[in-house]
Amino acid sequence: MKTIKTYTPEEAKRALEHYCIYQDRCHKEVEEKLSKMRLIPEIIEQVITHLISENFLNETRFAQSFARGKFRIKKWGKNRIVRELKFRNITEYNIKIALKEIEQADYLETLDNIILKKTETSKETNVFKKKKKIIDYLLRQGFESQLIYEMTAYHFD
Repeated sequence: MKTIKTYTPEEAKRALEHYCIYQDRCHKEVEEKLSKMRLIPEIIEQVITHLISENFLNETRFAQSFARGKFRIKKWGKNRIVRELKFRNITEYNIKIALKEIEQADYLETLDNIILKKTETSKETNVFKKKKKIIDYLLRQGFESQLIYEMTAYHFD
């Protein structure tokens, strides 16, 4: 029979401090982690209050690092970043602050580079099918449709 580990409030605080130090976390992730630790709601609230007061948990900082990382590393567009932040229950205010982390010049350059790379690596010979595949890919990545159509028109026309 498997025994279930129980945590004291202090043990839970220390464990979650380490969890938040390792990587910025949002409230939703911390709540899920605490729920998996099988703590009662009052203790969960105490731990979250402690993490916020000691600046281990900061949603603005989380949203900013999330937006920077997903854009620079995964090459996500703003629409996808916004969708993922909303999924994590981040406020509109924090989402707006997070999107300011992405410089417009870098954003356009990244979009241009993706289009060039996809154009070179695509095995599709029909120009219209190739353009459609690239546009579909960019839409999945979360780039704005108007921007995609402007940039692909520049590359394909």
